[in-house]
Amino acid sequence: MTNNKKLKIIHVASEVDPFSKTGGLADVIRSLPKAQKRLGHEVAIITPLYKRVVDIKKHGLKMIEKDIKVQINSQDIVKVNFYKGYLMPGLPVYFIENTKYFSKRKTLYGSTHENARFMVFDVACLRLLAMLDFKPNIIHCHDWHTGLIPYYLRTNFHYAKKLKKAKTVYTIHNLAFQMGQNWWNVPLKYKDYGTSKLPRLGEKKIEYINFAKRAILTADVINTVSERYAEEILTKKFGQDLHHILKNRRHKLFGIINGIDYRAYNPYTDPGLRKKYNTNTVSLKKINKNHLQKKFNLAINTNVPIITMTSRIAFQKGFSLFNKILDKILRLNVQIIVMGDGSKEYVSTLKKYQRKFPKKIIWIPFDKKVETSMYAGGDFFLLPSQYEPCGLNQMVAMRYGCIPIVHYVGGLFDTVNDYDTATNSGNGFVFKNFDSYELYGAIIRALEIYKNKKRWRALLIRAMRESNSWELPAKKYIDLYRRAN
Repeated sequence: MTNNKKLKIIHVASEVDPFSKTGGLADVIRSLPKAQKRLGHEVAIITPLYKRVVDIKKHGLKMIEKDIKVQINSQDIVKVNFYKGYLMPGLPVYFIENTKYFSKRKTLYGSTHENARFMVFDVACLRLLAMLDFKPNIIHCHDWHTGLIPYYLRTNFHYAKKLKKAKTVYTIHNLAFQMGQNWWNVPLKYKDYGTSKLPRLGEKKIEYINFAKRAILTADVINTVSERYAEEILTKKFGQDLHHILKNRRHKLFGIINGIDYRAYNPYTDPGLRKKYNTNTVSLKKINKNHLQKKFNLAINTNVPIITMTSRIAFQKGFSLFNKILDKILRLNVQIIVMGDGSKEYVSTLKKYQRKFPKKIIWIPFDKKVETSMYAGGDFFLLPSQYEPCGLNQMVAMRYGCIPIVHYVGGLFDTVNDYDTATNSGNGFVFKNFDSYELYGAIIRALEIYKNKKRWRALLIRAMRESNSWELPAKKYIDLYRRAN
């Protein structure tokens, strides 16, 4: 591909905001294709139509093909419908509908037959692409759900004949997720080595197929969502049992940090805030802080720092460390607001402390409507993850002047620079070892800087000015696509 050639790009993903969403993947698929479209490329998206989740009427989706027979293998045939909508003018989103596999559940995931569902999806994607007059240069496959697409293209699958010139890019958003169940629960005798013939839809073996492994073995290019994570997954500690095959393909492995949508996340235009502000009017942030304190029945005091957390409540996100030192933290002059869903054990601990310190700590389930108001009203954003492929929340938090306190891993390493008192530089607070006392030390350091109003204001403005938009990552992906050739 020549460097100035406009590309035809297909993104394939299991969720796309605003149609369907469980996490950061949907945010990426909303933003990256838009950024590439604005660069002048021809872009489209393919995703499942979860009929009990996606609002067909609200989004103006139209059925474009009905009862299309999709031949999964020599014996299995599944009928699907194809729908079409738009993410923005000129950027179509194609939806694959099948009642059995995608229309019965109120949730996107959680079936005991996840592999069968997404095998049908992957083959239906190829069927759709063989029908469309799009002829993509790049099929960009996101996470394990799309992992069979590179495999099918490399193994001369019958729908792949029209796509011979298409190259595949496989993005690992989180290597812990490799298939429709936890890979570490698969008995050794059922382990997928990535080269055997795929089973039929009704066979039990299908649920042991490792989609991510097959994608890594067959994609033209592999990437992760931060440069640091691309290095980490080559090690046993972070490689989730795939580090050996990743090492063998390291010449195909790259890291590109995600961005955030600066149109969606902007404290100067955000309609969800009590008071809009920017770097010139950062003092107005305190109005949002007082509003947040009032909303959650905390003491209204601008001088008391608020620590916020907005993430899945899971071991990966560092809640084992946080809960261990929570009693110590709550004896400091702070207020804590935790928003998220997940582990019942960790949530139970949070609720216990909320009963004990009702004026100091609040836990609420995740609520998209109040997320940015927490960053606008909060002083610190805490994300002490054990591992973090990229992380978007710390970038959004900085955009709102909510200073991150994070562990020295993955995308957190790539986006948060530890505050240096000697040079008055950095945009957050970082601890190196995954240890509760080191986390506590980072929090204490952060609270000390908070007391120095001059340094604190400079830190806020520096964090808000960080450039984490999708513009640069979108260009890096275009360069990566050209490498795939």
